[in-house]
Amino acid sequence: MNGTNCPRLSGICSWITVGLITCCTIGLVVDRGAAEELPRQGVLPLSLATKAAHAAVDTCLADGYRVSATVVDQGGNIRAVLRQDGAGPHTLESSRKKAYSSASLRQPTEKLAALIAKMPALQGLQHMNEHILLLAGGLPIELHGEVVGGIGVGGAPGGHLDVACAQAGLNSIGAGSKMPPHESDR
Repeated sequence: MNGTNCPRLSGICSWITVGLITCCTIGLVVDRGAAEELPRQGVLPLSLATKAAHAAVDTCLADGYRVSATVVDQGGNIRAVLRQDGAGPHTLESSRKKAYSSASLRQPTEKLAALIAKMPALQGLQHMNEHILLLAGGLPIELHGEVVGGIGVGGAPGGHLDVACAQAGLNSIGAGSKMPPHESDR
């Protein structure tokens, strides 16, 4: 005999079904309340990360520099990496560390390097972890007033040139930066 044909089991099944629906409904209400308390964070979409990296590498190549560009999210996780043909192998690591540093510290790496030079007591910043590199070429990616990641460029013959290529990447996606003016621009 099948359980659906038994009147006694049918009543129990109905009671269990009502109980499950009630529990699920209460669970959804509780979860919705908890979800409203969670902080909201902007996310750097892969499409924008890729576009920024391409623009940075293409800009440097147009100027005759073979570089690598890395874009990370606000947690320092890699979203896009490009290494131009002929770029030095070290440029991958330097671009990643510059991107990580600018995202993590929410400042251009050039600005942070200058700050450490002026205030030696801050030298510990560059030794916080093995991912930090405070050389010019890293910029935070700011969208809608929120830092959502960082871009780093390595390999041009001068940090100001890395910065210019990183800025081209930001410009390509309409992102703001806190890029300081370069010494020669003042």
